[in-house]
Amino acid sequence: MDRSHDALTLQMLDWIEQGKPSYAEVLDVWKSTCPRLTIWEDACASGFVDSTAGMAGTVSLTEKGKRFLSQTSQPG
Repeated sequence: MDRSHDALTLQMLDWIEQGKPSYAEVLDVWKSTCPRLTIWEDACASGFVDSTAGMAGTVSLTEKGKRFLSQTSQPG
């Protein structure tokens, strides 16, 4: 991943971790039809997020997503 993509991925993961949004909220905010801005789709493919069934279901970070967020967010 390039750095700009990482920054947006981290922003999304942090947003999910802070608010426990519904699946519908996540899609409303993060789903894109732009082939160069696939933050939500890439996070799903990378195994960073998990969701319960249905549009009203909640989205949360997987252990892999939590590790990526904590490791990549560290200064240095």
